Amino acid sequence: MIDIHSHIIFEVDDGAKSLEQSIKILEEAKKEGFEKIIVTPHYIEGYYEKDKKEIENRIGTIKEELKKVNCSIEILQGNEIYITDQINELLEKEKASTLNNKQYVLFELPLNAETMNLTEVVYQILEKGRIPILAHPERYPFVQKDPNQLLPLIEEGVLIQSNYGSIIGQYGKESQKTIKKMLEHNMVHLLGSDVHRPNTIYKRMQEALQEITKIVGKQKAEDLTTNYPEQIITGQTIEIENPIPVKTTFFSKIFH
Repeated sequence: MIDIHSHIIFEVDDGAKSLEQSIKILEEAKKEGFEKIIVTPHYIEGYYEKDKKEIENRIGTIKEELKKVNCSIEILQGNEIYITDQINELLEKEKASTLNNKQYVLFELPLNAETMNLTEVVYQILEKGRIPILAHPERYPFVQKDPNQLLPLIEEGVLIQSNYGSIIGQYGKESQKTIKKMLEHNMVHLLGSDVHRPNTIYKRMQEALQEITKIVGKQKAEDLTTNYPEQIITGQTIEIENPIPVKTTFFSKIFH
């Protein structure tokens, strides 16, 4: 398996607090069957601003430490970028990174507020020949209210990454219900751990995978966890299935 969303780099964001924690998380990942991990520390203007070179240096430190503990797992560089009109500029100035220096850009939205400039930012990313990947939309209230709001984004070329933890209730009942609907309606293209600490999601991977496989089947689960992430790493184009609109009723809207 390949993890494309993780907060493993020590002392750069709200993820791993030390080099020891970074190593412990990576050992857990390896034990659960992950062969490659893209590290995606938050890049939030004015808050988390470790640039590409600083992250690269920390990756080097982690790789040296992994050799000492005999843990063979491949680490690749990226960022989870908080939505901003300056995304292309951040990438071009090497403040933030695409995933493995290819065309894919992982970005996130605020968890508790409407995003007014989402469409505009998506167009800006696409205009430069890059492909936006929206992080964990099942956690956003506007998607929980109506997953069909993802349809125009997917049609424009946005890929959707959901968190393993959502399917087992790690982020609450609403996220759990929403990812289930999204999986059932071809609205998830990639899965990631979004791991921040040892002894968290990697310890529950088998449980999460079992639930996901129940919904999408073995082949699709392999695509979401391994095949599509590999295409991200190598810069290939992912051929996605057409999303299916979620049927909504008057009562489901009222009582959501």
